[in-house]
Parts: sequence; C-alpha cells; structure tokens
Amino acid sequence: CPTAAAKLEISMPDVVEVEVGGTARIECNFYTPENASYTYIDWFYVDRSNRQVRLYHITDSEVLEDDTDYKNRVSLGQDKALSISPVTVQDARTFVCQVGAGSYGVGENSTELSVYSERPAMPNLCSQLSLPPQIARCVSKNAFPAPNITWHKNGEQLHSEDNQVTVTRESSGLYTVSSALYAPVTREDRLSRYHCAVHYLLRGQSHALESQRVKINVFYPAETLKLQVVPSSALVKEGDNVTLVCEADGNPPPVFSFFKKNQLDEWQDLSSLMIPSDSDGILNLHDVNKSSSGTYKCQSLDLDDLSQKEEAVDLVVNYIEGVRVKMEPSSTIREGETVKLSCDAQSPVGLQYQWNNEKGDKVGDGRQLTLRNVSFETSNTFSCKVMAPSVPGLEQSKKVSVAVQGKPRIVAISSPLYVRQDEVINLTCKAIAFPPPTLHWSINGTAHEYKDNQHIASNLTVRVSQDLLQAGAMCRVSNSLGVSEKHIQLVDQKSTAESQGVIIVAIIVAILVVAVLGAVIYFLHKKGKIPCGRAGKQDITKPEARKDKIVVEVKSDKLSEEAGLLQGANGEKRAAADQVGQSAGTAL
Repeated sequence: CPTAAAKLEISMPDVVEVEVGGTARIECNFYTPENASYTYIDWFYVDRSNRQVRLYHITDSEVLEDDTDYKNRVSLGQDKALSISPVTVQDARTFVCQVGAGSYGVGENSTELSVYSERPAMPNLCSQLSLPPQIARCVSKNAFPAPNITWHKNGEQLHSEDNQVTVTRESSGLYTVSSALYAPVTREDRLSRYHCAVHYLLRGQSHALESQRVKINVFYPAETLKLQVVPSSALVKEGDNVTLVCEADGNPPPVFSFFKKNQLDEWQDLSSLMIPSDSDGILNLHDVNKSSSGTYKCQSLDLDDLSQKEEAVDLVVNYIEGVRVKMEPSSTIREGETVKLSCDAQSPVGLQYQWNNEKGDKVGDGRQLTLRNVSFETSNTFSCKVMAPSVPGLEQSKKVSVAVQGKPRIVAISSPLYVRQDEVINLTCKAIAFPPPTLHWSINGTAHEYKDNQHIASNLTVRVSQDLLQAGAMCRVSNSLGVSEKHIQLVDQKSTAESQGVIIVAIIVAILVVAVLGAVIYFLHKKGKIPCGRAGKQDITKPEARKDKIVVEVKSDKLSEEAGLLQGANGEKRAAADQVGQSAGTAL
C-alpha cells in the first residue's frame, strides 16, 4: 500500500528495454499526502516534434482512450500500468505519466522505452580488389539500434581512418550498416585472411557477430617458374601418356608456351599439340615413344609488364626394342635331341630375361634356355619375356615354336577288350607324332577321327564276329618318318565265364579238403591220441613196445572215404589209422 507523503510524488523507471515484437509494461506509482485519492491519471507519449500526445485519461468513474497510432496496441493494467504490444522500433520514445490529486496539485514523471532487435543479421563479407585498393565490404542488416563495424586481419583488429561506415534506416525502422575496408596490400597478403565484426547492444550487454574469413585476390608478377614431368621422367616408358606441367607463382598466371629442341639444336614450337580444353600451363603427350625423348622448354609471358621467364627439362622415354630369339639347331629337331634357345634385346636400361611355356608357366631365367631330351610332349611354343626392373611395366615378349619330329608313337589303345559275339563295340587308338600322322585300321567299321596339333585319335565302331574274336584288330599309325602299330586283343566273355567257374569249383574243393583234414586232427587230439607239447615229445622217445599200444579204430565207411581223399598222387592205398598216424607224426 502506498505510504503517506508530504507532497504528491510519482515514481517510474528511467528506462524499459523491450525486444522488437515483445510487450512493454511501464508502471506509474504515485504517493499523495494523507493518502488522498487521485483525481485523474493521464498517459502521454512524446512524438518527434517533442509534443506530448495523450493516450489515456483515467478517473474513478471512467477510462477514456484517445484516437492515436497506438490504438489497439495499448492497454491498462489493474494498477493503471501502460502496456504496449507488439513493440516496434518506432516505439523507442519517452512515455509520460501525469497524476492530478486535487488540492495537492499535479505531478508527472517519464520512462524512456528502449527497443532492440534480438541480434543483427550475420554480416555479409565480399572481397574485391580495385584501385584504390578496396579490400572488402561488410554489410549487416536488420539491426536496432545501429551497430558498429570493425575490421580484422589474421585475427588482429585493423585501425584505419580510411574505412567508411554507412548507416541506413529502413522502412521497418531497423538499420542496415555497411563498411568498406581500404588498405595497401603486398605480395604476402595473398595468404592473409580478413573478416569483419558487428558490435551491438542487447539488454545492456555488448555483443559481436563475426563474418566468415576470406582471402583477397592480390595481383603480382611471377618471380619463379617450374617445369616438371608427370610421371617422373625416370619411370616413363613407351606407350605411356606424359604430362608436362609448367607453374609460375604470379597472379594472375602468365601465358605459357612449350617448345622442344630438335636435332638442329633449334627450338620447335609445340603450340599445335596443346588442346584448348587443357588447363593453361599443361602439355599432354599421348602414347610416347623413343622419338619423344629430348629437351622441352616452358616459357611464361606476364601480360602486366610483358616480362618473360623460361625453364627446361629433359624427357627420357625408356624402351625395349629388337627382341629376337635364336634356336639351335634351327633345322629339323628329332625326339631325344637337345635344343638351345637364346634371347637378346636392346634398351637404355638394364634388362632381365624370363622363359615361359605355352601355358604361361615359368620354365627358366636368363638369356638362354636348354631343352634336353625333347619329345612330342615338350611344349611346342616358348616365350622369351624381356623386362626392365628399374621401369615398372616395361616389358616385351617374343615367341618361338619348337617342333619335335619323329615317327608316330601310340600312347593309348583299348586292349584287351572283353566282348560278346554280335555285340557292337568301340575300338580306340590314340597316337602322337610330327609331321602329322595318318591312322588306319586292319578291319572295316565306322571310324571317327580327332586331331589336335600333334595328337590323333580314332574310335572305330564294329560288330563282333567269330573271325574278329579270333584275329583281333590292328591300329596302324604312320607319317613320313616311320610307322607304329599295335594289336587289340578281343576276349570272349562267355569263355571267360566258364573258366572262372572251373576255378571257383577248384577253390571250393580245396577248402573242403582242408576242412576235413582239420576235423580229423581235432578229433584225434580231443581223444588224447595225439600228444602235444613237452609230454608228447617224451612219448615219442619211449620204447617201441609202448608205441604198439596206440590203436586207431575206423568204424565208419565215411572215414575210409575221407582217408582215400588224403592219399598221395601215386595212388597207393593205406589204412586210415596209418594215415592219421603219419599226420600226427608230422604235426609233432
């Protein structure tokens, strides 16, 4: 509750800060002597002409709102405080509260409404270089109140009186601030980075927004020129694509020209080899060869002061040429002979030699390859691979054919062949030879022949007859160096089956004989008639009279028959007991 005062007193804040678009609330607190009531309260704002324009007239009985620009944007609280919403930048002005208290007179006070934007837009920095040298321009929009701009180089603030700051108030009431940076530049400034900073107040606190860092485009003449070969000249080989790169440190880059020294020690212009689509300062040489080697020169022309610079480089194209393979003997090669292959080539770099067969398998290293005891199976084609270890990828190959000659050799034949009479069969014969052989059959039939290099194979389809079973077939292969032939034996499966039956019966009979013999021995042993071990040995050494006591009785004709089966081949017949006695003696 207000306290009593000696006179009418009105209390208001000096400043109220509000963001654009927010709500401003301005309070008016007053104190009257003896707590007397007020007669009226009036709210005013001060326009640009420094006139007070009334907004409200308030009494105990009514509230009158004047028709002003604030109509529909102002309101009164229960405590008679003035609210403005939404706040615009035009509301940044003075508001006055006037209180009438009858006999105690009239009093008033005022509040300054300060309006600000949240923060200005991010400054936009564009670099440029002109005469006089304007390095860059910085622009920041939508600020309120108007901010300040500072310039920085490599993070350090620049202090220049030539920098100009322009402040523009937009129709929205916000400010656009721009500044141009002027400063002398040198060649070293091509690496410098510049930025601007916008400084503004927000809620009484100082803040700053920084732009992006930019590099400026500084013009200066070239001081050095460099020419290089890509890839390195030491690794260039025939067939490669080579690029000559000419670089200068001037800005803008100078105009480049390329030349090559000819056999007359004169410089030949290579402008005709330059492609417009290629970058300036680049010369592309496609599919280089031995003649591409030589000295190349790059010349630069600065269009600003017409100064020239030049640089030369040597291009060496590595190559392998004249690869040749020699074979000894160079004439006809027969099976079993020794063949020597030698390889040679020319190159400005060191070479290595490798021999491969027709499958690509490595068979030797060095200039020479010796093939001993050659045969038809020896690879027909050998390759000499010449390589330059110091230049990756530089290699050439040369092939040589080794044709081994000889009379035919039959390597596979279908013999013996088990058949049945009247059956249709295939007879097969394979041979190898060079010169290419011919193959003939001794019988008639349908032949299918296959040839592959030195190999020949034939399948003959025939029907088995009695004559074919007896005589068989003959495969005959021949060429200019000789003849080879082999016989195919045909075996009748029926006769083979009968022979196999006889053998099986004989085996069964032999097994039965052994079984019967074993049974007899086991029977005598169980009866104690056949001693074994140490005791048996002692019995044999006893007098003859004791031996006579050993009696074997034969009570079955079957045993006699079994004994007859055990007789020797001479046909002598012995008693079953004597036979068993001999067997026992043999066992002991």
